[in-house]
Amino acid sequence: MAKRFILLLLLVMPALVQARLEVTVTGGAEGALPIAILPFGWEGEEPLSEDIAAIIKADLAASGRFAPLSGKQLVGQPDHGGAIDFAAWRAAGVETLLVGRVKNSNGRYQVRFQLFDVLRAKQLAGYAMPTRAPLLRRTAHQISDLVYEELTGERGAFNTHITYVTVEDVAEGERRFRLAVADADGFNEQTILTSKQPLMSPAWSPDGKQLAYVSFEARRSVVYVQNVISGKREKVAEYEGINSAPAWSPDGRSLALTLSKDGNPEIYVLDLRTRALRRITRHSAIDTEPAWMPDGNGLVFTSDRGGKPQIYRVDTGPRGAVGRPQRLSFEGRYNARPSVSPDGHHLAMVHQSRSGFQIAVQNLETGNLRILTDSRLDESPSFAPNGRMIIFATERRGRGVLEAIAVDGSAGQRLDLTGFDVREPAWSPFFAE
Repeated sequence: MAKRFILLLLLVMPALVQARLEVTVTGGAEGALPIAILPFGWEGEEPLSEDIAAIIKADLAASGRFAPLSGKQLVGQPDHGGAIDFAAWRAAGVETLLVGRVKNSNGRYQVRFQLFDVLRAKQLAGYAMPTRAPLLRRTAHQISDLVYEELTGERGAFNTHITYVTVEDVAEGERRFRLAVADADGFNEQTILTSKQPLMSPAWSPDGKQLAYVSFEARRSVVYVQNVISGKREKVAEYEGINSAPAWSPDGRSLALTLSKDGNPEIYVLDLRTRALRRITRHSAIDTEPAWMPDGNGLVFTSDRGGKPQIYRVDTGPRGAVGRPQRLSFEGRYNARPSVSPDGHHLAMVHQSRSGFQIAVQNLETGNLRILTDSRLDESPSFAPNGRMIIFATERRGRGVLEAIAVDGSAGQRLDLTGFDVREPAWSPFFAE
């Protein structure tokens, strides 16, 4: 089912605009694992349309946990295990080696790869993966996930997606907004929706098949839910006043929202089946930007009830809040836009320091806060589904770009869509198996 969904996602969604993407790896981690990723062999009449080894190399480097060797450091280019001179690779100081081949038989591709422990001359993993030409990049991401999991013991998140909003000046005083979806590394961009009015706050459903977002197409804020394959969408919140900041519950049955229908921005939970509303917060301050705890029993949100924006948590029950909201963030005068890691142990946020607005991560058990970025206008942090990376929006040379950074502050990558401002990213969940 997952493979069919991914194929549909690639082939069915309309590609109205294809921006030119520039990807820049933005650092490296001390102690990252060296790995040799060799060019994949090719059996076919036409040139291979994707450089699979290069995609895997970029994936692993961007994670901050691997240090792929450069071409000058390679002592050979075998494409299968039987051709490896393990003694030569050991002498070169290489400990882990990935080789592979791609075969094209009448348009049907087969990608084979093998991962070796060089010191023991032992194969750690090896697969033969059927695929098609349009899915070669995705197959490379799947290999990256398998290598990552084999060597770290944790699930990789390279074969996932991101969503974001782009803004383009199309005429004097006129802009075009696009809601887009792309691979986690920014490639294979597909347009979900275009509008002359702002689009904001996209959020993935837990199964990765729907997006909730805010649209101003009606000259006022309305929350929609849209199927990313069929394009079918429906209004789910069109109350008087503000309708904003949708966040899916972990079971996919509800959306947390910010609504001002009763006069003040408060947090509500909307049952998507019955359309019943539960009011969660009751305060004269502004309560906004809800995000669910992974167990579905609580929400974190931004509130200025203490005088400045800070992050609070409230437990939730079938009728509303259970107890009073508890403040979580204390370091600094401004902390907002919370995102909770999938394991519930960390909280990403936009933190104001003397240098500007930066992405920070707080350990929810110890309360310790760590600033991850050194830029000045960061916003919209979103965790990868394995909790190891955070994607966010920032500004470079006067234009909005996306960046991803490891939770420990090590390597990441910058995704720059030439000609567009890019905003409001959100990382997809893992796709259902």
